[in-house]
Amino acid sequence: MFLLAAGEKINPLGHVLDRPLVGGEEALFEQTAHWSILGSPVLTMHMVTLIIAGLLTLLAMRLAARTIATGPEAEGNDRFITRGRMGQLVEVMVETLRDKMLRPLLGEATGAYLPYLMTLFFFILINNLLGLLPLLDLQGIIGGSFRLRHGAHWAVIGGTATGNLSINAGLALISFMVIQAHGIRQLGLGGWLGHLLGGAPWWLAPIMVPVELMGMIIKPCALAIRLFANMLAGHTLVATLMLFGLMAYQGLHSYWAFFGVSIVSGAFAVPIYFLELFVAFLQAFVFMFLTAVFISQLSHHGEHEAEHEPQARMAAA
Repeated sequence: MFLLAAGEKINPLGHVLDRPLVGGEEALFEQTAHWSILGSPVLTMHMVTLIIAGLLTLLAMRLAARTIATGPEAEGNDRFITRGRMGQLVEVMVETLRDKMLRPLLGEATGAYLPYLMTLFFFILINNLLGLLPLLDLQGIIGGSFRLRHGAHWAVIGGTATGNLSINAGLALISFMVIQAHGIRQLGLGGWLGHLLGGAPWWLAPIMVPVELMGMIIKPCALAIRLFANMLAGHTLVATLMLFGLMAYQGLHSYWAFFGVSIVSGAFAVPIYFLELFVAFLQAFVFMFLTAVFISQLSHHGEHEAEHEPQARMAAA
């Protein structure tokens, strides 16, 4: 109701769709409407949200690192105790993911890729959590109240950046490059090219190489689409449930209908919201973990060959 009174257009997709700030026909700063980069806006709301999420990730991890680090010797045994709830939470999450999930997959390469994988996990997580905050609604109310660009579409931060397929594609592209760089480093260029045969004889190369190349491309695409679909669907569902009361008011013009429907839809929205909180953690984990799985697929060929070599000799004898 506050948003409607402020002149904001009510749309559940507004919580996940990007909005141009600089450049584009509907830019927040109208005088920059003619600015563009390859036909796209120069700056959008999700870009700003990504920058904020990156800064929050750096700040949160730096603060956690300070509390986890070993203190001075003057503190005695207490110097080994992690101080602060956030540091303890981050320490438990990192140690669990490292020891229970990543080390069985990556083996000795865990230390080399742990910084990237943990950065990926926490960066996506913070973006997902930012999408659960009503930042857009607050800015819409403020923008309408103070008549900053007549209220409509007034927002510079907010929304779900990981509900933007372009952003997820950028994250997936970085993971793709890391995966392939690891494969070339571990197997050598010749071994990496041989991997494109999928273990088949060379004369099947016209069939196997295109299939393997498609698989290499499909894997990171699946990462991007999975994260996009979950963030888009979940946030849209929560926003739609919260709008039922307003739709009842607009249809029946009754405040009793508004309050009654709002109470019922709000009661259903609360468990869905907690489910979205769980999904925010889950999808950050899935993106990070599958990246580790794809890295591991180019890590253990030599070990498998060493295991099968004695068996092959025994069979030949």
